[in-house]
Amino acid sequence: MKRLLLLPVLAFTAIAADAPRALPAGSLPDDVRLQPLKDLDGYFPWSPPESGAAWKVRAEQVRMQLRVSLGIFPEPTRTPLNAVIHGKVVRDGFTVERVYFEAMPGFFVSGSLFRPEKPGKYPGVLCPHGHWNDGRFYRNAEGNVKAEIAKGAEASLANGSAPLQARCATLARMGCVVFHYDMIGYADSQQISFETAHKFGKQSATTAGGLFTPQAESLAQSILGLQEWSSIRALDFLETLPDVDRTRLACTGASGGGTQTFLLAALDPRLAAAFPAVMVGTAMQGGCTCENASLLRVGTGNIELAALFAPKPLGMTTADDWTKEMPTKGFPDLAKHWASLGAAKKVQLFPHPEFPHNYNRVSRMAMYGFFNEHLRLGKTQIDEPEFVPLSREELTVWDAAHPAPKGGAEFEQQLCKWWVDDARKHVTMEQTQAAVETIFHRTLAGEKAAMDHSTLKKSVRGDWVMMQAVIENAARHEAIPALFFHPKKWNGHTVLWLTAKGKNGLVNGGEPTEEVQRLVAGGVSVVGVDMLMQGEFLPDGQSDTPTRRVKNPREAACYTHGYNDSLFTQRVHDVLSALAFIRDHQEHKSKTVSLVALDETAPIAITARALSGVAVKNTAIDLSDFRFENVADLRSPYFQPAIAKYGDLPAILLLGKGALWKTEDGKRVSDWLLAQ
Repeated sequence: MKRLLLLPVLAFTAIAADAPRALPAGSLPDDVRLQPLKDLDGYFPWSPPESGAAWKVRAEQVRMQLRVSLGIFPEPTRTPLNAVIHGKVVRDGFTVERVYFEAMPGFFVSGSLFRPEKPGKYPGVLCPHGHWNDGRFYRNAEGNVKAEIAKGAEASLANGSAPLQARCATLARMGCVVFHYDMIGYADSQQISFETAHKFGKQSATTAGGLFTPQAESLAQSILGLQEWSSIRALDFLETLPDVDRTRLACTGASGGGTQTFLLAALDPRLAAAFPAVMVGTAMQGGCTCENASLLRVGTGNIELAALFAPKPLGMTTADDWTKEMPTKGFPDLAKHWASLGAAKKVQLFPHPEFPHNYNRVSRMAMYGFFNEHLRLGKTQIDEPEFVPLSREELTVWDAAHPAPKGGAEFEQQLCKWWVDDARKHVTMEQTQAAVETIFHRTLAGEKAAMDHSTLKKSVRGDWVMMQAVIENAARHEAIPALFFHPKKWNGHTVLWLTAKGKNGLVNGGEPTEEVQRLVAGGVSVVGVDMLMQGEFLPDGQSDTPTRRVKNPREAACYTHGYNDSLFTQRVHDVLSALAFIRDHQEHKSKTVSLVALDETAPIAITARALSGVAVKNTAIDLSDFRFENVADLRSPYFQPAIAKYGDLPAILLLGKGALWKTEDGKRVSDWLLAQ
């Protein structure tokens, strides 16, 4: 059971000019959130749930988190693909055609379609390429290939010079229809540049209204979201082909292509098998901006994301990279997970620590055997015969008859606008509620509280009592300095009052503010708290702006907010913990709970109210024109990923229950609260 405890406080004699401290001067709350932020290079272990029922609940939570973080909840409209297939090239045992289609209106996916030379009904395999130079056009230098042949990584100059094509050609010869498609910014996909999509360094913003801006982050728009939606539409494309067996769809890619593979496997139930190579592990989670999105890995990691594909067939490889510890860290948990679902033989790891990061012939051979078994290809002997690689001119989809589409900053803005406009046409209030609960991943109903009476310290002030305390959410290791003004003749009504100064905002000139005094005189208990990075969370002279970011030099929001809650989210959590304490206080059980925020903390109160069900009867707020979409600084305390997509603050306000008072109502808030 989650417990909220009231911890010991300092001895206290009189109210000072500022609100009394709950902790000794110079000390900070014992709160896990003050520890260093989690980074993509951290440690991400996973333990399978103890029961199938528990996993069913958890799996749906994580899938929902994926959908929201990638900007595909609700799904974008599946507009017509308008697919074009042209320029067939015939090779020994297979053909290759040029393909492009629209994943979103005006946004094109381009690639190469490898098919067996004989007519038939075949499995369809997606091949995202990963971060090889030029992607689908990649060619390895002859000297490099000879060195790899000497090490046993490759077997021929032809295949080793074009290993991405070799994978597709061999699968086609084995009896698969293979779509090898471009990552954004690679090969023929140039509507959004490589510098925008995959830049590793400074990337706090691009063009106003475009990707990587605070606005885009608040709308859950990211390169990774676009890539995964492109993969989903690529499955749509494969399903349209008359020679594809829809019951046997698969995906395989390495490195960044491995990230695309296991995320698609987690998201799309149509896949029958998946083989993410040299990517899944408990260490580095994905270094590129195209592998990260705000909210994506908060409370989870690649091992659990891969586990979402169970009990379907999942194959993986390792190398002398961040995956090298998988045999002892990560894979045993996945093996246990698949076994618990009765599918122990359907998850396999092929460790090859003798090679650096790769999708070489040794790894490809493992994949061929895995797909041969699980896609029922019926091959008794697996090999990768030589082939004649296609040139860039034979692969490119754009020519005089098929001109490349327009791209650039204006296109990026138009794409982002369509993305959010489409969502807002269709999103329901039920979906908004589900999204808000996913983004903040807590509700008041899920927080439980208890109180240790023996540690309570009081200062009697006539007909009321002042109490200093730390509200501790022990289960989550979070601690909130608090100040209580409690009347001796209490009527059962408690007000949690938020201010931009924390609990200090309830004190003026050494005494409770006039409004607090009026409430206490009327029999109402008033509680003030220091939310995270307020009051006692801040050493003297420090501010909550700018908010913290991870230490690595990457500046895109996804590197911090893909692994850590925003400060805004954490402050909402503090309000839920404080409300849970007030609600569940055994000695002073509140009959009525009210929430007040008459300054810039109003968005926090509005959001907490939406997550509190009917527990908060009355809410008083300053209903300003604040909108999350208008926050212009990624390091603002009010920056919040994804939330603006769902109607922004007005929609969140509609989710709340109970009576609502606004500053423009023209009354004193104390009068309104006392009348409730």
